[in-house]
Amino acid sequence: MNLEQLRGFVEIAQTGHFTRAAERLHLAQPSLSRQIATLETDLGVELLHRVRGNVALTAAGERLLPIARRMLADADAARDEMADLAGLRRGRIRLGATPTLCTSLVADVLAEFRERYPGIDIEILERGSRSLITALMEGGLDLALIVTSVSSGAARAVLEREQILSERLVVVSDPSRPDPFGRDSASDTPVRPIEMAELARVPQVVFPENYDLRVTVDAAFRAHGLTPLVAVEGAEMDAALSFAERGIGVAVVPAMVAADHPTLRTAPLADAALARTVSLARRADMAPTRAGAALQAVVREIADRVTAPGAELSSLVTRVL
Repeated sequence: MNLEQLRGFVEIAQTGHFTRAAERLHLAQPSLSRQIATLETDLGVELLHRVRGNVALTAAGERLLPIARRMLADADAARDEMADLAGLRRGRIRLGATPTLCTSLVADVLAEFRERYPGIDIEILERGSRSLITALMEGGLDLALIVTSVSSGAARAVLEREQILSERLVVVSDPSRPDPFGRDSASDTPVRPIEMAELARVPQVVFPENYDLRVTVDAAFRAHGLTPLVAVEGAEMDAALSFAERGIGVAVVPAMVAADHPTLRTAPLADAALARTVSLARRADMAPTRAGAALQAVVREIADRVTAPGAELSSLVTRVL
């Protein structure tokens, strides 16, 4: 069993097709087929079902896939570690982040990191926190910025988390229309926080049910015995902000996301507990490469900058130490 065989196996599992996998690996299809046949012979099991040109994993293939991914990730980490000897002049970092963090915190982190280390390639995976945790455990990522707590015992045993900051949730709406909460902008300075009962009576643009943000807000409504008035359901972040800007409904978003859209009217929720904690996660059983450690340091610096006294969001975003 060698890395080329494992790489071919993983590519076939991802594409579901020998021909497409061979093209992506720049191999002739017969060569790839021989690699897989040799791998199956060495392991003594059938890994793939071949049906009418398509490919599906056998039970043995399902068991091997996460192991193969981890082995390939470890090999890549070894190469990156050796590249570190060049003094951070080259290398690669695989960073995962949630969609809302990619449009706020991550953008600032990457801009700063690229300025300091232009030779380090950065690969971004934009997914929900649960998917990012799985990718970390399988070795598909070096670092991830997540916004949910790790609940499973397996994840706790494998991952190391560092809480970075906590940000309040805010309500955004169309400033060209009358305030949906009946506030007088002249007298409500600073902006009066919004109670959950007020929010429930206003048409809202809500996210898909699997969004961590949606889960948090729904739980707050249930805790108050309230049923929200929904205008649109299932919108992703960019769409939700666009709908709010057009007056279709208000949206509850993280403070850092709202700050990147200054044309929207913004007000915090009155319940300070309605916040999310952003954590930097990595595999505990793998020491970070020098490039990974450098990226972690930049994340901490940006978090310090965003939460510093006098910063624009200092009242809504706080550093977790």
